Amino acid sequence: MRRWLDFLYKASCWIGAGCIAMICLLVVCQVLLNLLDRFSTLLTGSAIGLTIPSYADFTGFLLAAASFLSLAYTLREGAHIRVVLLVSRLPKKVHSFIEVWCIGFGLMVSLYFTWYAAMLTYESYTYNDLSSGMIAVPIWIPQTAMLLGLVVLSVALIDELVAVCRGNTACYVGKGESLLAANRQAESVSSAVELEKEQKNV
Repeated sequence: MRRWLDFLYKASCWIGAGCIAMICLLVVCQVLLNLLDRFSTLLTGSAIGLTIPSYADFTGFLLAAASFLSLAYTLREGAHIRVVLLVSRLPKKVHSFIEVWCIGFGLMVSLYFTWYAAMLTYESYTYNDLSSGMIAVPIWIPQTAMLLGLVVLSVALIDELVAVCRGNTACYVGKGESLLAANRQAESVSSAVELEKEQKNV
């Protein structure tokens, strides 16, 4: 079960990363088409009018999909913003209770949004809602990506809640702090190297 859950979180994140890559590709292609239009205007006096139809809509849909599909993996990797200034100084039992309460509250919020996202997606599918761009995209398609991201996030929160209730440490604990510490260490090393170079130049 653990292996399958980890695969689910990573697969969801990789799909989100693929959406970001698609956004980059769309933007680069549109910039190149704009440059061709500029060259055409300079050479012939008129633009060709090259454009990717509804590319702004597509990038927006892909950004929403990337954001929601990455939620579960970033939660487990400690990349969500957590304020631990007070909690880190509490006794272990109190800290565990607050951790359970926070995860439980987050799970309730996630399930609430998952339910209403499902209702919204079903409504858009039922009424065949379409985007207003040059290419009419059924709205339920990008909404489905949002819904899937919320479902995976809810599964991740249930996973964390069960683990903490069993007395284990939440998998995200310490990861965000370790990342910040590594960044600070890298910055201090970089500063030391630059200072050493300046001293040698002097």
